[in-house]
Amino acid sequence: MIYVFEKIVSYMEYPFVRYAFVVGVLIALCASLMGVTLVLKRFSFIGDGLSHVAFGAMGIASVINLSGNMPFVLIVTAICAVILLKGGQNIKINADAAIAMVSVGALAVGYMVLNVFSASANVSGDVCTTLFGSTSILTLKKGDVLLCVVLSAAVIVLFLLLYNRIFAVTFDESFAKSAGLNVELYNLIIAVITSVIIVLAMKLVGSLLITALIIFPAVSSMRLFNSFKAVTVCAAVISVCCAAVGILISVVGGTPVGATIVIMNIIIFFVFSAADVVLRSVGR
Repeated sequence: MIYVFEKIVSYMEYPFVRYAFVVGVLIALCASLMGVTLVLKRFSFIGDGLSHVAFGAMGIASVINLSGNMPFVLIVTAICAVILLKGGQNIKINADAAIAMVSVGALAVGYMVLNVFSASANVSGDVCTTLFGSTSILTLKKGDVLLCVVLSAAVIVLFLLLYNRIFAVTFDESFAKSAGLNVELYNLIIAVITSVIIVLAMKLVGSLLITALIIFPAVSSMRLFNSFKAVTVCAAVISVCCAAVGILISVVGGTPVGATIVIMNIIIFFVFSAADVVLRSVGR
């Protein structure tokens, strides 16, 4: 145990490990905050759809050798978030169908572009890194870290400022409308914030595992808590702890970062589920 602790301390002396740790914790925190709202509004799979959009945008950016591709990917993903939101309000194309169409289409376009036009000799490796995160979180540059910190801070501040309005829109849109809130605007803000989190999380867990980062902490905390505030706080704690422990295990053990973080979330979900069963059996 002492050896492992000393090894972790020695690894933390490297800047790239500290960068990964800071970015990972911030992204996990942002994902957990919006995850509770997305789960309660039954928008869980919008994260999956947007992650595939981000994959497609990333593929196009890589082919055209776009340096600093995060802003491009962010803009494309945010636009698609708006399209998904509007498409879900179309009686001819419901929300599930719209997400499925955009999700599969973007994934196919991204994979096709990377295979046909990519100049890289390791297309399979590039695709795997983008889909599953691989070790890309450990290759962050100072500029990437700064951008992630700024965007994460913006998401957290915006969530705190709009907390009451997001709460109202999440639980009862009809009541929110009658209270004078612009429900469509706040739904749009939620979609755009989600797109920002998706783009940030791609380097952490990859586009295929982002949904787990959003859903698991929220669902786990809902096993033990009922109030929106308690669930949100618990989800944030779970997400941050799983990200921190997952990154440390990955660095020390050489396991894939994204998969390790998701597996930690799965373990916590089963722990909380077991605790819920025990508490119910004793008459909580």
